[in-house]
Amino acid sequence: MRIHIATLFKCDAAGRIRSLGRPWSRPGGPPRFFMGRRQDGNTWLFRHDIPDDLARKLEVLCRSEPSAKDLIRPPRVASAIRAALEGHGPITREYRGPAYLIPEGTQEPTDAALITKERGRMLEAGFSWMLPHLTADVDIGPVTAAVVNGSAVSICYCARLSALGAEAGVETLDSMRGRGHATAAVAAWATAVRRRGLLPLYSTSWENVASQRVAEKVGAVCYGEDWEIE
Repeated sequence: MRIHIATLFKCDAAGRIRSLGRPWSRPGGPPRFFMGRRQDGNTWLFRHDIPDDLARKLEVLCRSEPSAKDLIRPPRVASAIRAALEGHGPITREYRGPAYLIPEGTQEPTDAALITKERGRMLEAGFSWMLPHLTADVDIGPVTAAVVNGSAVSICYCARLSALGAEAGVETLDSMRGRGHATAAVAAWATAVRRRGLLPLYSTSWENVASQRVAEKVGAVCYGEDWEIE
């Protein structure tokens, strides 16, 4: 969970969340509250602009949250945490979902490719938005794609990136969903990430069953839950 959190967020010296660990700028900012839940204990963080008195109240609530064997069940302190945050400002988003590690030995598919600057043409038809990032002089980590007839139909990239790990971002063309292409792209990405000496991480929401199936197919191991509130 330590590497997971360091990959998700950039924190200040006080351990407060300052920004998201994205390799390039995208809409949306960091949550005000985060808890990483595991069966052997919980870890929590607050955003830098949470007042100290509210942080102390949240700290007490977080310490009272027991470890849970069933991570799907809502945290016991969920209502109290929400109420405390609403006193600071309206809640605009809440997210809960499993966090995974893709283990070593994931089989590299033959129908997926590592997308380099020279192979950027494969993205032109369906994922042209990625091209500026691919050609920028910034390290965005590996980008892979499931390829059909020379064109990418599903891509996997580093939605978050740190010196220790990378978290997968996956997009598939609507017309090509349900055919295993996302699984191929993620498997190729995990292999490329490990070759760089990083841990390949994957997370999704409890409601996104299709994404959980992708995690299952690549052999990902669930090690905890992300709980975020903005």
